[in-house]
Amino acid sequence: MSGPWPNDTKCIVVLTFDIDGVSGAINMNPNSVNFPGLMSSREYGPRIGTPRIIKMLEENDIPATFYIPGYVAENHKDLVKLVASKGHEIGHHGYMHEPPQTLSKKEEADILDKGNKIIEEIIGEKPTGYRAPGAELSEHTINLLAERGFVYDSSLMGDDVPYSIKSSNAEIVEVPLHWEMDDVAYYNYAPSLGLRQFMATQDHLYQVWSTAFDAAYHYQLSLVPVMHPYVIGRPGRLRTLERLIKYMKTLPGVEFMRAVDIARLYKQQ
Repeated sequence: MSGPWPNDTKCIVVLTFDIDGVSGAINMNPNSVNFPGLMSSREYGPRIGTPRIIKMLEENDIPATFYIPGYVAENHKDLVKLVASKGHEIGHHGYMHEPPQTLSKKEEADILDKGNKIIEEIIGEKPTGYRAPGAELSEHTINLLAERGFVYDSSLMGDDVPYSIKSSNAEIVEVPLHWEMDDVAYYNYAPSLGLRQFMATQDHLYQVWSTAFDAAYHYQLSLVPVMHPYVIGRPGRLRTLERLIKYMKTLPGVEFMRAVDIARLYKQQ
């Protein structure tokens, strides 16, 4: 699939948020539970950041996709219901943020089923989209997703528009992303996990992301920012994101979609 898009659309923006909460830190190091500073900074995502993000999206009339690990979903059921009630998509993101390539086929299948069950019990339907924790798939992932009726994956980086990914006997849509549009790449500071990189300024983030958007608009591509409420949900950073959204909306032919919607659009081509 390549531009131009249907009708007068020139660029499709898919805002995505991974509500990892404490799951990613615990999966990386189970002893993380003994670090209250780290736990509080990650719990900030579902507790404070996500409701703030939802309010901002509502004020700007923007749909989005939220990928939620099963562990986070079952501990924040009201938040999951809130996300769904606003018309946003809820996608699968493992249970405890487990990278698929670290799992056996059975473990990966069990985690997919467990996450599906948790989300379905909360909102009454299973997710149709998946994002792999760590943005890496295993040799079994495509088959396992297809067997469970997933429409798309959003983990890989092989194009600037949706494309098909195949295994020996299955095929699904890929909604590609890139590290350039991932907020963690700019703010991944967590001393308890040994992460002490220099944090970007808000102006730097805006410059990089707005330049990426300008290029996507010029070449009539899609743009898929990958954001985490414990990162982008901080007040100054969220204001920067809103500034970018308002800029995007000034240009003709920019459309905001959920990931499942652009995946279905691709399937119709």
